[in-house]
Amino acid sequence: MTDPRDFDDNSDFDDDEFETHPYDSLTPDTVLNAVESLGYQTDARILPLNSYENRVYQVGIEDETPIIAKFYRPQRWSTEQILEEHQFAQELVDVEVPVVPATANSDGKTLHEWQGFQFAVYERKGGHAPELDNLDHLLVIGRLMGRMHALSKTKEFSHRPALDIESFGEQSRTFLLENQFLPKELETAYDTLTRDLIAQIRTTFSNFPAKSIRLHGDCHPGNILWRDKSAHFVDLDDARSGPAIQDLWMLISGDRNQQTLQMSEILEGYQQFCDFDFTELNLIEPLRTLRIMHYSAWLARRWTDPAFPHNFPWFNSQRYWAEHILELREQLSAMQEPALTLF
Repeated sequence: MTDPRDFDDNSDFDDDEFETHPYDSLTPDTVLNAVESLGYQTDARILPLNSYENRVYQVGIEDETPIIAKFYRPQRWSTEQILEEHQFAQELVDVEVPVVPATANSDGKTLHEWQGFQFAVYERKGGHAPELDNLDHLLVIGRLMGRMHALSKTKEFSHRPALDIESFGEQSRTFLLENQFLPKELETAYDTLTRDLIAQIRTTFSNFPAKSIRLHGDCHPGNILWRDKSAHFVDLDDARSGPAIQDLWMLISGDRNQQTLQMSEILEGYQQFCDFDFTELNLIEPLRTLRIMHYSAWLARRWTDPAFPHNFPWFNSQRYWAEHILELREQLSAMQEPALTLF
């Protein structure tokens, strides 16, 4: 089963609507014509890349390095929200934080339109996922994240949403229950359990209020590429406001001792560039719980997109929901345990 740390969506939804088929008209010719409308001369080679929420392609360019073209899911983000993501990435580049920004054309535009699709192009950057059991890798990533957050704190988002209990928790449970995704015999268990979870999350957020800053928003290992003894961040598509720990907790795994060692190393690097409020460690399990809940609702909302049944064939089965409820019960217990205490 896919790790919910690795899914590529944290967006907000209209609870009354299922996703339709937004990419039916995004044919290979449409992709090539869109890219060529910016002045590129393609060689007609297209390689679809691993992305479910948007559609992302490597497009061959004659006598040059291929580029990456990202076509945004229609109706997901507003134009202002997309441009704010692009601006955030460029701000990071300007202070030499290694991210991959959208490429601007000769008019300075980073967001383009073609036949009803909004799209952006990016430089292709190579690399592989960092080794999260390698403490040297975690130290480097911590330094980079500290530099990112030092810049993040200098201003606020005006258009991007916040990571909150309402959109990630309440709306997720409501959507699944109202649209009857769960088997009848599991509905009551899910309903009761998620009410208890959200109540516990609200209590923890109230007891440990955190400053909201601009975040990468989806900083799992798949969105960090390691190359030449360093790393760079990709895919700021889920950038939003929230507590700093949201960009850090997805980099730790294993038992409590392993997580303690990993987070200690990350924060050693982080604090070389940015102060960290250690009370935010209390938010790790609540944030993990919200992401797990949101992940299931995300799959349900996207289920009529043909890419989703194809790539997530295990979803929406009796076994899936039974295991999901078990995982949430484990999260309720985890939230009642003491927070990590670092070295």
